Amino acid sequence: YLQTYIGRDVRDISSRIDALDFMRFIRAVACRCSQMLNVHDLARDVGIGDAVARSWLGVLEKSDVIYYLHPYANNVLKRTVKTPKLYFFDTGLVAFLTRWSSAATLESGAMSGALFENYVINEIRKSYSAAGVEPLLYYYRDRDKSEIDVILERDGTLHPLEIKKTATPRLRMVSGFRVLSNAGLPVATGGIICSAVEAGALDGKTLIIPAWAL
Repeated sequence: YLQTYIGRDVRDISSRIDALDFMRFIRAVACRCSQMLNVHDLARDVGIGDAVARSWLGVLEKSDVIYYLHPYANNVLKRTVKTPKLYFFDTGLVAFLTRWSSAATLESGAMSGALFENYVINEIRKSYSAAGVEPLLYYYRDRDKSEIDVILERDGTLHPLEIKKTATPRLRMVSGFRVLSNAGLPVATGGIICSAVEAGALDGKTLIIPAWAL
């Protein structure tokens, strides 16, 4: 798949891209799955210039390999970061590019949380796409390091979601949700998407959402 993609699809977009350099680049991008994008660090690690890295990221986005989740911001929230987070359309491709030899080693590996998050974001997007709806999805992070993994906006109301690989979610995991309500924003039911076997609720506004149910 990768050989075909680089040899045909990438070359169709830009004939000047070196195949070996681009392979190193896409592996480095995969290692940053579910993270805020730092183009300078990415370019430095691969040994290319920032402008080249931006161009190659554009190639990956144009060919539907990666996409971005942009930060939620409005006039009330003043301290939010501006950097998007990066995701892959194919979580299995990330596992391959980051060279995990088996599902068992991946499950206990350093990237298990990132791949779980990538999978969950994809499933949310797919569920809306199947219904013919374009989801308004964001994430939140501010300079005080308060963070919300996903904010789903629907009819002007915000539904905050946390993504945790744990099977035993706790209310402390959603402490970041308070940022929205403290700012006086319209916040409705949120939840923790996790590895729990059964759906449930932690309180009146925080659901337990098994990843398998997405």
